[in-house]
Amino acid sequence: MTEISKDIITDGKYVELKYKVIDVKTDSVLTEIEYPLGYVQGVNEVLAPAVMQKLEGRAAGDTIEVPIDCNQLYGPRDESLVITENINNVPEEYREVGTAILMENDRGQTKSFLVTRIAGDYITIDGNNPLCGRQVIFKLEVLTVRDATEEEIEFGGKVEKGPDLAGAGKQVPI
Repeated sequence: MTEISKDIITDGKYVELKYKVIDVKTDSVLTEIEYPLGYVQGVNEVLAPAVMQKLEGRAAGDTIEVPIDCNQLYGPRDESLVITENINNVPEEYREVGTAILMENDRGQTKSFLVTRIAGDYITIDGNNPLCGRQVIFKLEVLTVRDATEEEIEFGGKVEKGPDLAGAGKQVPI
């Protein structure tokens, strides 16, 4: 009887997966990636190192859960990065919860902030990562594992072919 060999995730393998991030405390889904995420194992880290490590040795069809303490990834919450301001002092285009704002300090350093709350005349903008201070579970479903092409290894993921523009403007007989 011939054993069918399954491709398993090791360095140099092209991997596609879907995942969701679940808050341990509330059991709510914080993020869900339904469109397959493709990458080459060992070439680029598209997820937290602990998650990438747990994917090693897995095969297409496997589902795994990886608990993550986000304090280890992003550090503890820094309340000095939370700004509450009168909404009239904030440009209108930033007055919606979920809006990302890139801010720059007097040394030219930039940091992304997120509008997290609007209550009455006040808006709250938070520079902490939204997962900061949370315990989460990454639930991953491995969809594809195969040898990566040289081009995929070079670019760290699937390389999509664009349209053939060389024939643009050419008349094609009907």
